Amino acid sequence: MPMIDADGCLLNVSVEGRDGGPTLMLSNSLGSTMQMWEPQMKALTQMFRVIRYDRRGHGKSNVPPGPYSLERFGRDVLAILDDLNIARTHWCGLSMGGMVGQWLGANAPDRFGKIILANTTCHYPDPTRWHDRIKAVTQGGIAAVADTVIAGWLTADFREREPQITANMKAMMLTTPVEGYIACCEALSTLDQRELLPKIKSPTLVITGRHDISTTVADAEFMRSRIPGASMTILDAAHISNVEQPHAFTDAVIGFLTQR
Repeated sequence: MPMIDADGCLLNVSVEGRDGGPTLMLSNSLGSTMQMWEPQMKALTQMFRVIRYDRRGHGKSNVPPGPYSLERFGRDVLAILDDLNIARTHWCGLSMGGMVGQWLGANAPDRFGKIILANTTCHYPDPTRWHDRIKAVTQGGIAAVADTVIAGWLTADFREREPQITANMKAMMLTTPVEGYIACCEALSTLDQRELLPKIKSPTLVITGRHDISTTVADAEFMRSRIPGASMTILDAAHISNVEQPHAFTDAVIGFLTQR
């Protein structure tokens, strides 16, 4: 796995799959690493050259001091593509990855083919939730919020049915560096990308989870209605829908990316 320099921050990047095939870049949620995409990798790598990466402050990437911003995250992605000599790619981002995808779609439209925005939003009208989370993590580390976050990531039914997957997701979250997590939360506390949505010209699919309380179906519908020509798919899942409904998520992604 290469480490790619984005303005002095080394980012952990993985490139797998079909040589010479179309390229698809995957972008994770807050508090996760590229491992969250494992349920999709077997199918996606048969059809695409798949790029995954750990966002700055996460996984094996560097943890530079904050503040971070959505523009900074977007420019990190462009640095990866430039380093790999990839002119154009499809994009699939979940949660925070979807927020980065909105910025990229509006600000670097020539670099992206189709865009998938999963379990995400363009605006948090009330930053209180993020301020409370920053305070909790500052005082008690990631463990102080882990159970609450996991309860939002996966439905109670799934957590009961799949305790090992749930435990793996929590373990992944607990590896997140506190400084990186807080800097990302600070960036999200001021999120407002509503004005970017009409500027996204790429064919766009919005995926949402019926039981997602973090980024709701209403949030998804708002984005769908303001991105020209966007479509929407609702899955029977909470926030991390690619893990809770791996087959339905993968089918939605492949179906959208391969349709003419």
